[in-house]
Amino acid sequence: MAATYSISDLVGDLKKICAACHSDHDIIARVRPLAQRAAASRELWLDKRFYEADPDQGFGVYLLHEEPDHTLAVFAVSWLPNRGTPPHDHGTWAVVAGVDGPEKNEFFERVDDRSRPGYAELRKIGEKVFSDGEVVALPAGAIHSVWNETDAVTVSLHIYGKHVNHTARSQFDAEKRTETPFILKVD
Repeated sequence: MAATYSISDLVGDLKKICAACHSDHDIIARVRPLAQRAAASRELWLDKRFYEADPDQGFGVYLLHEEPDHTLAVFAVSWLPNRGTPPHDHGTWAVVAGVDGPEKNEFFERVDDRSRPGYAELRKIGEKVFSDGEVVALPAGAIHSVWNETDAVTVSLHIYGKHVNHTARSQFDAEKRTETPFILKVD
């Protein structure tokens, strides 16, 4: 059976879900199977340029859709071999589907009282390697890192309740116990 679920189909369904649901939990539960379906239909939207990544950033971010008010952002993200992100939050809910190759996610919880600006203590609470068609779903406030442990560029499909450069999100250095803004270079 040929894949027939395009990014515009996904966006139409996302708009309906967000209009009907009022909690991150409900939205994520309904978006998860759609993310899998869109990842499985990659031949409809996956362009070879999405395998290019910014060497300084360690990954490439390609905007596939964003609403005028910055909501419902959809990205293709490429990860350079043996590169990734530090622990970070998104400032919104997130659903990520594997498209091409495995990616290691480590999950953290914040254990400080958040009273000191720029300071954060994290504790690792788990990890999961996910691959093609598998989904990682994160409510707002969740903290994770992503790492490509392979020797090839990997690609994943990222769906957010809001464009992450408009959420005041943070990245963390667990060893130095710091929290700083996390802004992405987006193509």
